[in-house]
Amino acid sequence: MVSDWIAENIVEIFGAVTGIVYVILEIKRNIWLWPLGIVTSAVYIYVFGREGFYANMGLQGYYLVISVYGWYMWHGAQGKSAVIARSASSIVEPADPPSSIASENPVARRASSIVEPGDPQSPLPAENPENIDGTLKDAGTDVLHIDRTTALWCAIASVTLWAVLWFILDRATDSPVPVWDGLIASLSVVATWMLTRKYIEQWYVWIFANAIAVAVYLASGLYPTVVLFYVYFVMAIIGLFKWRQDARAN
Repeated sequence: MVSDWIAENIVEIFGAVTGIVYVILEIKRNIWLWPLGIVTSAVYIYVFGREGFYANMGLQGYYLVISVYGWYMWHGAQGKSAVIARSASSIVEPADPPSSIASENPVARRASSIVEPGDPQSPLPAENPENIDGTLKDAGTDVLHIDRTTALWCAIASVTLWAVLWFILDRATDSPVPVWDGLIASLSVVATWMLTRKYIEQWYVWIFANAIAVAVYLASGLYPTVVLFYVYFVMAIIGLFKWRQDARAN
């Protein structure tokens, strides 16, 4: 009976629903994705532990920690953006008298936000295409492009973590799929870190990881989780195009 199956898998179904909402918020770059991610991770610690997917159970513990870190990073970035926006806006009250220098010098008037109709316009200075840490940034957007050095380190971290997890799962656990369990976990760890930095390339990693996860969980009979990761796969493609669109529009 359908009702019996739902009752037996209600925790997994709940985790799948919260996970789908999580990825929707991720595409929108909504900060509330992080607390929702904490809830989803807590659910899947139980689900993956029950089914013997120990690497992905441990991955959910990592998600709990990285979600707190991501929430902190994004909250700080929003605060900085608000301060910069307030500083960049020039507010001139009607009662404020213009200085004599500003009234005589067009450049000074523009610097003090007092622009007369006849003043010649000068182009604004171009923004620095790089962030403080050297990463490339699209002008007017918070979407970042990963630099080559960071991308190389991410690749090394993925392969190294995969090898370590594969060895541990194969030798020390009864995991039914140590190779694939380790690969999904290692890719997800790196992709989640990339998300905290808002690197657009994280979507490529998620597309690859989610495609593998769909096949593995389908073979294991985790059908609500299969639906979740298939949605993750589709939404990762949508997210990639959405972030690209946002970057081009700004």
